[in-house]
Amino acid sequence: MLFSILVAHYNNFEYFKDFYKSVLNQTYQNFEIIIVDDYSTDNSLEKIKTYTAEDPRVKIFENETNKGVGFTKRKCVEMASGEICGFIDPDDAVTEDALELSIKGYLANPKIVGTYSQIMLCDNMLRPQKVYARTKKVINGKPLFFNINNEISHFFTFRKESYLKTAGINPNLTASEDFDLYLKMYEVGDLVYIPKPLYFYRLHDKGISQNKSKTEKVHKSWNEMLKEACKRRNITKIGNIILTENSDLSKIIFEKENTFAAKVKRKITALLQ
Repeated sequence: MLFSILVAHYNNFEYFKDFYKSVLNQTYQNFEIIIVDDYSTDNSLEKIKTYTAEDPRVKIFENETNKGVGFTKRKCVEMASGEICGFIDPDDAVTEDALELSIKGYLANPKIVGTYSQIMLCDNMLRPQKVYARTKKVINGKPLFFNINNEISHFFTFRKESYLKTAGINPNLTASEDFDLYLKMYEVGDLVYIPKPLYFYRLHDKGISQNKSKTEKVHKSWNEMLKEACKRRNITKIGNIILTENSDLSKIIFEKENTFAAKVKRKITALLQ
């Protein structure tokens, strides 16, 4: 199986070397690296081209204007040749067995459409700090599952063939595009959880999800993504609340999924798995 490592890049050569080193050290070597640059303005793309010039597995594409993360990640998938795909941000890294363990999941069960693992939160120097606590095994096939508690996250991989059965990543999203992908893949087949941190997530002030000034944009994208998920699933009501165009879905779903009873039920389910 050819594995397509997908990289949406914008002004980020500073940490690229760590990402690239982690990929080169993979125990599974049948891969390509698809980089789509979103019209970088700091000469970082030229540096990446020079840095990877002798590696034929690296394939670089460029947006003609700044299109945003949804458009760029969607294009990454379009450019991929691999049967299996997985996004790695250029400021993060993965363990040396990340691809191998993911591929083993597909070989063990040809019917699954995706895999995901635990995440290791790291400091600015990519030094491990702690495992992200929310990632966990989920029950497949539940219409009211929205990943509201971040149960599904990196390292997320997926079959391109199954991805093409969906509408694909929403190109208009400026945030939450990863969750858009997770929910769409969840809707077309089973996902398998790998209970090991395969992804090193770098915490730094340039990260979109870590930038408080961008909270409003993230909230808007999150609600747009959830609204589209409800439409795909023909869901018009959450609990006793009838959904409208102006519904704050993230708030409604979060409150429903985090009542005392819901938390107890999740703990019991986890113990029985």
